[in-house]
This record gives sequence, C-alpha cells and structure tokens, in this order.
Amino acid sequence: MLDSLTLAEGHLTEDQIAQYWRDGFLFPLPCMTPAEAHEMRAELEQIERDWLDAGLPLPLNTYKRINAHIVLPLAHRIATHPGVLDVVEGVLGPDILVFAAEFFIKEARTTQIVTMHQDLTYWGLGAIDGLVTAWVPLSPATPASGCMDFVRGSHKNAILPHADSFDANNLLSRGQEVQVDVAPEDRVAIEIYPGQMSLHHGLTIHGSGPNTSDDRRIAAVIRYMRPDVVPSEGCDAMRARGSDTSGRARVLTPPRSNFEAGALARYEAIRQAQAKVMMKGAKGSSGIYA
Repeated sequence: MLDSLTLAEGHLTEDQIAQYWRDGFLFPLPCMTPAEAHEMRAELEQIERDWLDAGLPLPLNTYKRINAHIVLPLAHRIATHPGVLDVVEGVLGPDILVFAAEFFIKEARTTQIVTMHQDLTYWGLGAIDGLVTAWVPLSPATPASGCMDFVRGSHKNAILPHADSFDANNLLSRGQEVQVDVAPEDRVAIEIYPGQMSLHHGLTIHGSGPNTSDDRRIAAVIRYMRPDVVPSEGCDAMRARGSDTSGRARVLTPPRSNFEAGALARYEAIRQAQAKVMMKGAKGSSGIYA
C-alpha cells in the first residue's frame, strides 16, 4: 500500500497541482477516514439488498452506474464530501459542479474489464480541461482486483479515435477502446485503498483488468466540472461548492431519500437525453442507455 500524499491542510500543494497537470492524474490522495469509506460501502450494500427486487422502473445496476447522485443520497453525500472537494478544488478552483456520479463495481473473481479509453470521447463536451474525475474506492483497488491503469501524459493529446465493441465483458457503455497501442510499460497501476482517492483528467487514457481477488472492487466515481465549461446549450448538474457564474447549468436538487418518485422521473428524462449524446453514431445498443 502506497502512503497517501501529504496535503496542505487538506488541499493540494502547488507541486501536486503541477504534477496533476504534467501527468494527467494524481494519487494516492487522502480524502476521508477508512472508517467512513467502510461505512459508505456498508450503506451501499444495504441499498443493494433493499432495492434489488423492489420493483424499480429500471434495473438497480442502471441507477448505480449512471447518475446515481440523482436518486441516491449516498452518492450525493460522497460527491459533496468536504475532504473530496478540498482536493478537487486544487484542480478546478472554488466553483465546482457535479456533472455525474456513479458506483463502479467489479464483482469478485469475474473477468469483466474496462478497455483503454478517454472519458471525454462521447460526452459531448469536447476536449476540455475544466473537468476532473475523482475515483473514491470503497474497497481495495489493487492490480489483483482490477485497479485502473493510467498512461502518463496522455491527456496532452486531443480526443483520439475510438472503436466500439459492445462486448458483454466490457463495463463501458459502448465497449469503447482508443485506437492507439498502449505498451504494458506505459501503464501506471493506480493502487488505492478506502480513505484514499485518485484524480484524472478527462483525456487521460486509462482502463482496467479483471478482478481476480476474492472481494468486490467498489468505487464511487464523480465527474466534477467548472461552471465556465458548461456547454452553451446547458447541462444538468448539481452544485457542489461555490457558485455557478455561467448560469447555463440546469441545477438539480439533491435527493432526500432513496428513489423518490420525483427523482426517478428526473433521472429518466436526463438518462434519455444523455443517451442521445452518449450513443450518437453507435451501431449497437447499451443496456444502461437502452
């Protein structure tokens, strides 16, 4: 286990900020106590038990995988955790929106993978700098459990060509894979543990292998953006910190309880709108956007 980087009263130092912009990622960063992360895992797994067969309009996994913060207070609470936001502020500044949040889970002893890709490929935002992903593990993310691999400096590229496979073994919505060769020696294993987090740029090439361990690999993944990069046509977001000086974001109200009727309706409207962007030009279909 790598020791967490030493922060300056919970915030990134100037050297750490420079390292993020040089490498396109930064880890391992402290963000909460391990006990807090373990409690969040327990709460998530209780939600799974309570709601798996509760007659939700969509499969429970869909709500976990995209925009969980719209229907689950737990996801919103993680996304607005002060320890997480204090770190994110070093990259984005004081005005922070939650663009998306999800729970990304690889079950124990499974072969599912995430092919090497750039996050911004299909999001309709372009090659922007004002978006960062925080990856908050709720269980150990190790090479054995299928932790992420990042390619140092790859965020300095434009959006590169990707190909879709729609492979059932691929956890990405389109099975997308960047069409460049990534040598094994160019991959940096992002090994992090509950209580830590990583940050990565939306253009950083990354992926992950199968979970060969005996435990689930569970992470909360939050996409944060600056208000000034909100598209002119707007987008749905939640305010995490500061103010929205652009006025272009359609600001969402955090859920008060799990799967409220109003939140479910908002969720579905947003999912359908995002599907038109995420699946544009696709020659296959995706379960979470079907």
